[in-house]
Amino acid sequence: MMNIKSIKTKDDYKAAMARISELTNSDSDALPDNEFDELEVLTALTEAYENGHYKNAATDPAIDH
Repeated sequence: MMNIKSIKTKDDYKAAMARISELTNSDSDALPDNEFDELEVLTALTEAYENGHYKNAATDPAIDH
């Protein structure tokens, strides 16, 4: 299990994405509870990082026209 911390840098983000990849290589229903919890937390943290650092093209008003 990874020591979960906030994602503040691109390296933190890459490490979290690598761990998510490891956890999702198998059936998520077969994950032990602690690994499923880890996956949920990492997913929420990476989503928050992405929302703060990457512009979502679908919400760009120039694209909507």
